[in-house]
Amino acid sequence: MKLRIGVVGLGNAWEARHRPALRALADRFEVRAICEEVALLADQAAQEFDATAVDGFRALTAREDIDAVLLLADQWYGALPILAACQLGKAIYCATSSQIMPGQASEIKSCVEASGIAFMSEFPRRHAPATLRLKELIATRLGQPQLLFCHLRSTRKPASDKKEHQEYLEHELLELVDWCRYIVGQEAISVAGIRHGSLNTHSSEHACDYQMMSIEFDQPRDACQPAMAQISVGDYIPSDWTEAIAFRAPAAMQIHCENGIAFVDLPSTLIWFDEAGRHLESLDSERPIGEHLLCQFHRSVTSLVQNTSSLEDTFRALSIVTATQSSYREGRRIILDFN
Repeated sequence: MKLRIGVVGLGNAWEARHRPALRALADRFEVRAICEEVALLADQAAQEFDATAVDGFRALTAREDIDAVLLLADQWYGALPILAACQLGKAIYCATSSQIMPGQASEIKSCVEASGIAFMSEFPRRHAPATLRLKELIATRLGQPQLLFCHLRSTRKPASDKKEHQEYLEHELLELVDWCRYIVGQEAISVAGIRHGSLNTHSSEHACDYQMMSIEFDQPRDACQPAMAQISVGDYIPSDWTEAIAFRAPAAMQIHCENGIAFVDLPSTLIWFDEAGRHLESLDSERPIGEHLLCQFHRSVTSLVQNTSSLEDTFRALSIVTATQSSYREGRRIILDFN
């Protein structure tokens, strides 16, 4: 079955991930319409796929020749295309979950569940070859995770790029939370966060140049203690300091388990240690990550059973990030309740 899709927003990953994947999967997806804030970009993409450039997301979702909507960019409309797609019964592939505002999360979750549509969040870290191999090692050699460390070192952008850069950091933070939840395999029960602000030289406002969250997870029955994840984002190196940003870049994840430790560099490098010593694995994937994700979305749409796990994962990751913001303001650990 070939899905007829509409693309809402092209985004930063269009050229590297989404465009090549859609070209490679032409037997499963047919791009019918594209909506983008920059009209020239919409026209160029539409010509390449023999599609129609559409002025707005409502007009796109209302088209009768659209089966599913790919929401690929953070733009002015936020999560509104999700609600529009729900109302019209169109499946949703969402690469912009960070655009869902805290007050909207419950409404969107209820709307998607009531509509019965397929909904998939794009969490590429979950499906990277190194992540899948790490999950295998946890089950066979390394044992239960105990401590996880994820640090994203970004470059501080000029004031003109501040909004776009902040949206990028928010999305990365959400993905890191989901990644840790997936690796641990347990639900988060509490979170605490701290922030460090620096004076923005372009204005009198204080900008956040470092933020950290500490997530405590529920304790498995067969584990001696619960796992804890520390996720941090550093945004303190100016963008023109190219040598500094590349110097000793930290691993995407460092994880301490019951029987060993591992260092993950996405998408395909995994170094782990146990009593036998050091093990280096360079992993290959049958398909690029963009194709793998879209194939999974295709299966979800064509299945007769509604799978809400991706929606639930998104909702819980958003809830953790929102609770962390409360922790910043109140200076205390926040207890999480997903019941």
